[in-house]
Amino acid sequence: MKNNTRLLKKPLYMAIGSALLVQACAIPTVETRDPNVTLPEQFNAEIGTETSNNLSNGEAKIEWEAWFNDPYLTSLVETAVANNKEVAVLAQRINMASNEVYAREGEYLPSVSAGAAAETEKVGEYTREGAVEEQLDIREGKAFPDPLANLELGLNASWEVDIWHKLRNASKVASLEYLASIESKNFFITQLVSEVSRSYYELLALDNKLANIDATIKLQRDVIQTINALKEYGRASSLPVARFNAEVKKNESERFLIEQEIVEKENTINLLLGRMPQPIQRNSNTLFSEDIVKPNIGVPASLLENRPDIREAELTLQAANLNIDVAKANFYPSLELKAGVGLSAFDSRYLFNVPESLAYSLSGDIFAPLINRRAIEAVYKNASAEQIQAAYEYELTLLKAVSEVSNSLSKLDNLEKSADAKKAQIASLESSVDIANRLFTSAHGEYLEVLLAQREALEARSEFIETRQQQLAALVDLYQALGGGWQSSST
Repeated sequence: MKNNTRLLKKPLYMAIGSALLVQACAIPTVETRDPNVTLPEQFNAEIGTETSNNLSNGEAKIEWEAWFNDPYLTSLVETAVANNKEVAVLAQRINMASNEVYAREGEYLPSVSAGAAAETEKVGEYTREGAVEEQLDIREGKAFPDPLANLELGLNASWEVDIWHKLRNASKVASLEYLASIESKNFFITQLVSEVSRSYYELLALDNKLANIDATIKLQRDVIQTINALKEYGRASSLPVARFNAEVKKNESERFLIEQEIVEKENTINLLLGRMPQPIQRNSNTLFSEDIVKPNIGVPASLLENRPDIREAELTLQAANLNIDVAKANFYPSLELKAGVGLSAFDSRYLFNVPESLAYSLSGDIFAPLINRRAIEAVYKNASAEQIQAAYEYELTLLKAVSEVSNSLSKLDNLEKSADAKKAQIASLESSVDIANRLFTSAHGEYLEVLLAQREALEARSEFIETRQQQLAALVDLYQALGGGWQSSST
C-alpha cells in the first residue's frame, strides 16, 4: 500500500511542477514606450545677456528676488504659499503617499503576531472523534473532559518570500509616487506664485488706468472752465461746454467700472491668499518704476532639472515602468512560510507545564493561479497602457515646457518694441493736446481738435499701461516656464 502511495505522489508532484512552469511561460506580451527626450540646442528667441540673474553654463536656477523686487508682492506670495487651501490639500496627499511607502515596505517584511485563544467543544458520542475520546485516556485512569476545552498562548509568523521582487518593486513604486506628489505640490506652488504675481500686476494696471482717467477728467474740466471764460467775451458758444461735459460723464462712467474691476481683482488675490476680502497693500508706481530686463535663461536641457512638472512626469514614468514588473510577478508562483510556537492545553492548570504543553508548527505554501487569469492579465495590460501613457505625458510636458519658454521670450521681445512705440505715440499725442489747447484758447483752433486730441491721448496712455502690465505678466510667465520655485525669506 505504501509503495502505491509513493507511486501516486510522484506523478502528482510532476504535474504540479509542470502546471507552475506552464503558468509562468504563458504570460502575454505587452508593449512599452521609451520617451523621446530630444531637446533643441537653444530656444527660438534671443537670450538676454545683461541681468542680475546671470544664468551661465546652461544653469537656470530661478531666484524670486532676482526677478521681482517688490516687498508688497513678496508679502502676498508668502501669505499665499502659507495659507492657500489647495496647497494644504496637496500637503495631505503627500502625507498619504508617505504612509503608502511605509505600508508597501511592511508588506515584504515578516508578519509576527502574538495572541491567546480559548475554545470548548462537545462532539457527538457516536462520531469518530467521540469514539476516540471514549477509548483513550488523557492520563492513565483519567478520561477526556466533556466538553473538551482548548487554551492556546503563543506567537505566529508568516512571510511571503519575495522571490520575484514583486513586493520590493511595489515599495519602490510607492516611493516614486511619493516623490512625484512632492513635485506636484512644487509645481502648483510655482503656478500659485505666478498667478498671484499676474493678478497683482493687473491690479497695479487698473490703479494706473484709474489715475489716467482722473487726470484726463481734471484736464477736461479745466478746458470747460476755459470755455466758460471765453463765453463771457463772446468767443465761444455753449456747444463745446456740452460736448466736453458729455466726455467727462463718459469718463466718469468708465471710472466706476474700473473701480469695480479693482474690487474684484483684490478679491481674486485674497482668494489665492486663502483669506477674506480686504484691501491689498501695494505701490501702484511699481508698474513703471524699473526697466524690464529679459533674464539669461540658459539652455533647454536645464528645464529637465528645474521644472517640477517635468520631474513629476519623469518620476511617474519610472513608477509606471516598475509597475509592469509588479504586475508581471503576479503570474509567477508565490511562496509563503508560516510558523508558530506557543503553549497549548485543555486546562489552564497544565498550560505552563513545559515541555508537555509546548506546541509549534512550520509550513511552506507555494501556489500560482491556474484558472481564470483574466484579472491578472487585465492588471498586467493596464500596467503596460499606463507606462505608454506616462511616456507620452512626459513627452508632452517637455514640448509644453520648451514652447512656453519660447513664447515668453518672444513675447518679451515684441512687447518691449511695442512699449517703445507706445511711448513715442504718447509723447506726440501729449504734444498735440498742448498745441490744440493753445490754439483753441487763442481762437485759432476748434474745440473738436482739443476733444479728439485728449481722447486719443487717454486711449494711448491706457494702451501703454496694458502693454506694461503684459510685459510684467510675460516676465512672470517666463519665471513659471523655467520652473521657478519659491522659498520664503525666513527659510
